[in-house]
Amino acid sequence: MKKDNFTNDLFNIDGNGNKSKTVTVAKSSESDEKDTPVDIIHETSTNDDSINIPLTDNAVTVLKRRYLRKDTEGNVVETPVQLFRRVAKFIASADKLYGSEAQTKESEEKFFQMMTNLEFMPNSPTLMNAGRDLGQLSACFVLPVEDSMSSIFEAVKNTALIHKSGGGTGFSFSRIRPCNDIVKSTHGIASGPISFLHVFDAATETVKQGGTRRGANMAILRVDHPDIESFITCKEDNDSLNNFNISVALTDKFWNALEAGQDYDLINPHSKKVIKSLNAKEVFDKIVYHAWKNGDPGVIFIDRINKDNPTPHLGQIESTNPCGEQPLLPFESCNLGSINLSQMVTERGESNVIDYDKLKETVRNSVHFLDNVIDKNKYPLEKIEDQTKKTRKIGLGVMGFADLLIKLEIPYNSKEAFQTAQKIMKFINTEAQKKSAELAQKRGAFPAFSSSKYEMNGEERVRNATRTTIAPTGTISIIAGCSSGIEPLFALSFIRNVLDDDKLPEVHPLFLETLKKKGLYSENIEKKVAKEGTLKNIDGIPEGLKNIFVTSHDIRPEWHIRMQAAFQEYTDNAVSKTVNFPNSATIEDVTHVYKLAHDLKCKGVTIYRDGSRTKQVLNKGISDKKKKPIKKGRSSKLSGFTSKLNTGQGSLYVTINTSDNYSPVEVFANIGKSGGDTAALSEAIGRLISIALQNNVKVDDISNTLMGITGSRPVWNEGSLIKSVPDGIGQILRKEFGENQEVKKKTAEKDHEQLQVSEDNPVEMTGLECPDCGSPMETEGGCMFCRSCGYSHCG
Repeated sequence: MKKDNFTNDLFNIDGNGNKSKTVTVAKSSESDEKDTPVDIIHETSTNDDSINIPLTDNAVTVLKRRYLRKDTEGNVVETPVQLFRRVAKFIASADKLYGSEAQTKESEEKFFQMMTNLEFMPNSPTLMNAGRDLGQLSACFVLPVEDSMSSIFEAVKNTALIHKSGGGTGFSFSRIRPCNDIVKSTHGIASGPISFLHVFDAATETVKQGGTRRGANMAILRVDHPDIESFITCKEDNDSLNNFNISVALTDKFWNALEAGQDYDLINPHSKKVIKSLNAKEVFDKIVYHAWKNGDPGVIFIDRINKDNPTPHLGQIESTNPCGEQPLLPFESCNLGSINLSQMVTERGESNVIDYDKLKETVRNSVHFLDNVIDKNKYPLEKIEDQTKKTRKIGLGVMGFADLLIKLEIPYNSKEAFQTAQKIMKFINTEAQKKSAELAQKRGAFPAFSSSKYEMNGEERVRNATRTTIAPTGTISIIAGCSSGIEPLFALSFIRNVLDDDKLPEVHPLFLETLKKKGLYSENIEKKVAKEGTLKNIDGIPEGLKNIFVTSHDIRPEWHIRMQAAFQEYTDNAVSKTVNFPNSATIEDVTHVYKLAHDLKCKGVTIYRDGSRTKQVLNKGISDKKKKPIKKGRSSKLSGFTSKLNTGQGSLYVTINTSDNYSPVEVFANIGKSGGDTAALSEAIGRLISIALQNNVKVDDISNTLMGITGSRPVWNEGSLIKSVPDGIGQILRKEFGENQEVKKKTAEKDHEQLQVSEDNPVEMTGLECPDCGSPMETEGGCMFCRSCGYSHCG
């Protein structure tokens, strides 16, 4: 992809990517999340002005949209060089607690060089907030949810504070008593954990609408909770709980029952009594079916996670962060960072090899950096600060692994690739522990070291209870100009936004470089690759080259899970990895991967069957001109019905008139007695829906758009949470005209039977479009992100 070398000039970037010098503005007397230029200027090295960072166009787009400081009018007032200087200077200042001013300055330069050389990137909150007023630097949090209203809504409040600060949250809802259980204190009936998921989701939606970084959540429920079947199906319609990833916590007892073909017990977490038993295979099949259907739920192996819990005396691990790679105790947080492996390669003769000396130095500096983050962080809650500093967990991971393999000419789906993964991760894990031990000698071990597994096993003192994590690297990998995490290449062509309405496909630079080196390049091949995104069906490319430049959809799913297991073997925490399936994958294929993940000692599984969350096919090349749809006419006489719905704004009356074949044609919406703006809003929504219906917009698309919009007064109406007037109208449309659950199931089964195609057939690339720019969304660890503009479903 095209590179853009940035120097330290202070600039504005307009919609066409043009830069201009900015004018200094007087600093505001009030604190604001958008800083003014006076607030951002730090003392910089005299050499900074000559530094060039080889950023891609997409990296520039991501930086200006999400990371670089802006003034009160939204103008960019920081260069990438200044961003990295700001972060390096602030994080290095923690050294003053333990050493001299000279040592602090030395650390700053090391940190600065790592980032400007695109060798290491910390997680997004650190890049955004280090050296700024907000100062919240962690990406991962886990909050406890106890079985009481006060605890539940305290967690909701704390979630909002964390999301506002740029973090993501994980919860276990396993302590909440099941639906219909008796609440003795009030003589009422419990609504169960699923109902409270919707409360957390609504709160997240509200905070998200006012923030710059989306809130993301993980909801976990133990497989032995009485409401487990409802939990498994709670996201089956693709339009519910969209701010949550969900995972089932599978226990060893459950897995033993599954292998033995036996039943297992469901236990009320409040009374601790066995409620009933279920067949383990039937529950497992339900998990697999819904994962095959739309990717949710994932699973985590909770007992395996707790076997690796370094501080069991502080409690059991119940949940992970939103993408599943960071198991944490209640109120713990963790800061993450990733090494760009594509930068850890050097030439030796006519071939490339891994530069282990450079990798060692980068690991040591990265552990130092991440430990400093713990001291410099402004935590959203005092309890989080206390718990985090007891264990001082960090999560150093990698990105650019697929690029590394390409440079080494190793196919991703090969035994040699697995061996490379194991060797690299073992090296990183070992060096990270050595550096943590050195820091412990100078700064002290983590405070909870006493009674930890390290002390019990007679191991050396370390500064950090865990050191390594393989996290998703969506936007930071775009900044670094490398492949995401440990994922294979999503495609060999990327979309670059040139103007608002113009998208330009660009072929992976390593592929073009290789073609030219081998004398195989032609404009025709470049155009074909830009259109197809894969080499699978392109003639004129040697088979060996096709194997090296394999993409995620060319790789059999079991290769994905074997790669995850290879990294997991030498990773303290867990590994975020999406197991990609073609749309034609069977339920049996998913079952095989889940069982393989267990047998290979993975700590969790996230799968995504291509196109399972949408029926829309994404075009990878220049699309044909769209046929103009024929507008529906309105008959002079129509039949209809009126539905009444209670909302937080009053009683909503929705009249829907239909055609002879019971298709909706027009909608009228009125709020009883409220008048004013709410009545005008309701009328406007009805008119817009009517126009959409008469222009052939599908009812499902309309209801999908409306459902989930959250107002200021969500209320319950006949067992359903009505988040707003638009949400209520969307629910009525869905209930009356959307596919019912039985039809959906039969349709899915029919599609499943029809898609038993040969692996030799080309894979049809389907999936979600980015809501910001319309480019294809990639999947990574249960999270979807856009490589073109940096939008992320998980923040």
